Amino acid sequence: MTETEIRPPSNPSGHLPPRGGKDAEIWFYHLERSSLSEVLHELLDKTLQRGWRALVRASDGALLREMSDRLWTARPDSFLAHGLDGEGKEARQPILLTTTGENRNGAQALFILDQAELGATEDFERCFILFDGRDDVALAAARERWRGLKQTGGNLAYWKQSTEGRWEKAG
Repeated sequence: MTETEIRPPSNPSGHLPPRGGKDAEIWFYHLERSSLSEVLHELLDKTLQRGWRALVRASDGALLREMSDRLWTARPDSFLAHGLDGEGKEARQPILLTTTGENRNGAQALFILDQAELGATEDFERCFILFDGRDDVALAAARERWRGLKQTGGNLAYWKQSTEGRWEKAG
């Protein structure tokens, strides 16, 4: 996966509302102007500020390793402490990157990358499904996932970047 150098949004995750209820909120993030690593970093930072732990799930281990590298180096003034599943001490990680369906770090927030399986959501307050709107396959898969979750009564929200790079609720 190649990252595109794009101006990051001014405040990509400042719109986070109060904690969810019994049903996990499932928020779709339609990326068009910022890279996956930029958006993931901002959302993970906000998640930790909230006092939550995060589980980042992808089906591609190489993508997780790339995201891991970027979480350590994305900003010269800070990094986000995290671990990869299988390295040990998963339960202690504030952010755990994994290809499995297990919530080994007791996370309240689940991040889905690369069309990975969503799985059960009852252990989470909020689930984030991030997809590249410039990729026709990813866009079609996200639309299909939205329809399926909508039909089952999912608590859904759809966020899209404005031309200025701000996140706007679109559905």
